Amino acid sequence: MEVKELSLAGVKMIRPKVFFDDRGFFRETFRKPLYQKAGVDVDFVQDNHSFSKKGTIRGMHFQRSPGQAKLVSVMEGKIFDVVVDVRPDSPTFGKWEGVYLDAALGDQLYVPVGFGHGFCVVSEQAHVFYKVSNIYDPAEERSFRFDDPFVGIAWPVADPLISERDRTCPLLKEAVK
Repeated sequence: MEVKELSLAGVKMIRPKVFFDDRGFFRETFRKPLYQKAGVDVDFVQDNHSFSKKGTIRGMHFQRSPGQAKLVSVMEGKIFDVVVDVRPDSPTFGKWEGVYLDAALGDQLYVPVGFGHGFCVVSEQAHVFYKVSNIYDPAEERSFRFDDPFVGIAWPVADPLISERDRTCPLLKEAVK
């Protein structure tokens, strides 16, 4: 597999090998020893699957203590996937990076603990699958506004479909207190 380090420390784009033939393709989406060798040494304990329509933004979400690392894949469709450094003492606090994940390519995004995560669906629909390193804990869940001007994410949609909860959550500097 190919691994590309992104500009935010610890965030990685991963492209697993895909084997094509006349029937279609086969791809391993996770094999622990390979991911460990690539610097993703995480025990994933929960898998999540979301379905969304074009123009949907889901985010920006993170877990406080102990946090959740994520391995994000798209099983159908294409998304613009975004990570934001939510560690107040980090030199890159509030910085973001966005990448396109396309089911046809099989790319994955590794999001370490300490980063908020969200995505926008750019295809007609998308099935997003992600592994997480800690069980979801509603008491530790935090969100910040997808359109926080301090962060300044350049979403590829003008009028997103977004939940009331995501539309009305606090700005990043309030969410991390």
